[in-house]
Amino acid sequence: MFDENTLARFESLETPFYYYDLALLEKTLKTCKEAADKYGFHVHYAFKANFDECVLKAIQAEGFGADCVSGNEVKKAIEIGFDPGKVVFAGVGKSDKEIITALENDIYCFNVESVQELGVINELAAKRGKTARIAIRINPNVDAQTHHYITTGLEENKFGVNQWELKACMEELKKSANLKLIGIHFHIGSQITDLEVFRSLCVKTNELSQWFGEHGFQLQILNVGGGFGVDYHHPDEAAINDFASYFEVFDKFLERKPGQEVHFELGRALVAQCGNLISRILYVKNGIKKNFIILDAGMTELMRPALYQAFHKIENLTADKKANSVKYDVVGPICESTDWLGKEVELPVSKRGDIVALRTAGAYGQVMASGYNLRDIVRSVYSE
Repeated sequence: MFDENTLARFESLETPFYYYDLALLEKTLKTCKEAADKYGFHVHYAFKANFDECVLKAIQAEGFGADCVSGNEVKKAIEIGFDPGKVVFAGVGKSDKEIITALENDIYCFNVESVQELGVINELAAKRGKTARIAIRINPNVDAQTHHYITTGLEENKFGVNQWELKACMEELKKSANLKLIGIHFHIGSQITDLEVFRSLCVKTNELSQWFGEHGFQLQILNVGGGFGVDYHHPDEAAINDFASYFEVFDKFLERKPGQEVHFELGRALVAQCGNLISRILYVKNGIKKNFIILDAGMTELMRPALYQAFHKIENLTADKKANSVKYDVVGPICESTDWLGKEVELPVSKRGDIVALRTAGAYGQVMASGYNLRDIVRSVYSE
């Protein structure tokens, strides 16, 4: 993954930092775009995965749309150059200020998550003489078979409109002159690696699309969200997702009427593998029951292990590869017991000053960084 010149560069830089392989990112984006274009599918990039400016500019340059979950993400998308006609605004708790920002920028669509939200958007749009295009995010009660913290499509989750609320949505729409229903929207969870889950989503989408048709609503778009997972264990062997197989599932099993568009909201699958957190070993503590590597990066730089018990492949880039291997708990410097990055990680015998890479960190890594313990906010470095 990292050649000698890159390693030399790492050693010369102050750690920790996020390193982005822009060539890999560009190749990933082109692969995804070609696979989606084969079926005429539309892809919006999920800003919440990574909003680094260089990353965003690369995504915008390839013609992707933007999937935003805050008013500031909407503003950032417009600032970077994303076409407002390709910007969608999702989120279970949009504030009035955020809705107004989106209305003023004439974005493509609001993904609406409650009956009450329909009324709020209609009122704010009416005051500005605008008509807001909306898609109703429906909770399809499809199990994403993923970590319970990142599943979003079950009735127990806070997201979306439950199916038994759809008639109330229809009544609200009929009296909302400043709303235009253009589609339905789903997002059932993240880091989904079993394509059969997406087949189940297609079946449910077909049922609900038919329901809307029977009630007199002709849907322009079917937005099936994202959630396509990546291989955290084999970042080099699976550097680019199998987008062809992913989109083929939707082509096979999603029923579309003539002229009806299919939209996706991919984040992790586009950016995860291009990003790595580079850190330096501060101390090695060898014990009877545990051996610890203490890095200069921790949960303030990469929250996922502490928050989701998530796995990231950890590599000592500068250790003697012929050295005996030792199992280490790899931890950070933060004053919290939950500040760990990997447990029982088998690595060559490691020492103070060695450079360590935490792989597949381009999604939900830097964007979740914090200044807890008054830490410096982690910076970005890019491939040359």
